[in-house]
Amino acid sequence: MDFHHHEDRQMLADTLGRYLQQRYPIETRHQISGSQTGWSPDQWSALAELGIVGALFGEAAGGFGGTGWDIAVVFEQLGRALAIEPFLGVLMAGRVLAKAGGQEALLAEVIAGSAILAFAHEEPQSRYDLADVATHAVLAGASWTLSGNKAVVPQVEAADRILLSARIAGEPGDEAGIGLFLVERSAAGLELRGYPMIDGGRGGELALRNTPATLIAENGFPLIEEAVASGIVALAWEAVGVMDVLKDSTLDYLRTRKQFGMPIGKFQALQHRMATMALEIEQTRSAAINVADALDSDRIRRERAASAAKYTVGRVGTLVTEEAIQLHGGIGMTWELPLSHYAKRLTMIGHQLGDEDHHLTRFTMLGKAS
Repeated sequence: MDFHHHEDRQMLADTLGRYLQQRYPIETRHQISGSQTGWSPDQWSALAELGIVGALFGEAAGGFGGTGWDIAVVFEQLGRALAIEPFLGVLMAGRVLAKAGGQEALLAEVIAGSAILAFAHEEPQSRYDLADVATHAVLAGASWTLSGNKAVVPQVEAADRILLSARIAGEPGDEAGIGLFLVERSAAGLELRGYPMIDGGRGGELALRNTPATLIAENGFPLIEEAVASGIVALAWEAVGVMDVLKDSTLDYLRTRKQFGMPIGKFQALQHRMATMALEIEQTRSAAINVADALDSDRIRRERAASAAKYTVGRVGTLVTEEAIQLHGGIGMTWELPLSHYAKRLTMIGHQLGDEDHHLTRFTMLGKAS
């Protein structure tokens, strides 16, 4: 099977890669990360103008991509540059709106870069369980209000509108009865507490108290699963980009750092460790290829591929992070070396949308269900 990108997709990857290399060096990333907003509206507008946001959505939603492979191309390059703009939330929330229908005007604004979405599903008690939704929705006349809490929402402070899950019926843990709602960032009863994350991005906690909302879908669980699967495709390929940079920078260091009058890369023990790292990164790339290909497949294949990829990213991410830091020695932990920031981002990816323990269990359960 040929896994090379076709010409248009490769052109997108090359264009995005050149832009990030020229306009988004690590120094710029540090400045954006340390700013009050924690993201750059100017960078976002420029990337939207290049068509990067549009690549995440299909033609029916106003974009020109939308497949797992399009997501892969974009997020691999974002990973290589450690970009912290709100792409993940826009991807997940936008795909829900595209699947649910009726929000074409908003999606056009999102693709143009003039509106930003966040996806708020996880709650303080949920521990990666997609059905554990305690936030509840109440219908009064023709209007809905939401009450509850959402936890660790990436770049939620950047969003104009937030897509939230809330329970219409049933109890936490039931897949049925979960609705999806759109909430204005400035809505009454919405409290947001933002904070910096260890990887340089920002997150936030949401508290909703009788907050007015617009119903997007009453049967939201299948849409949530699909959105999370698309998010895992994005994270898997972002991780591949990060791992490639960690591998390359470590190889460069082993070739230049000398001990006993020779490069330490000549030592066989270190060569073996690098070979193991490279092999495991290729395993991760294979898992990322598999989930990108499975995104538009039937539910069981898609979800098993997503859990397999996320498990692999978590396991290999730990190994690559530890090896890269250890092979660099003490400088591997310093702020001044870009490697330390890549290591922190890879660690965070391992926990977003489910850690390796969660997804190993889920992969097993999905196998029994099939």
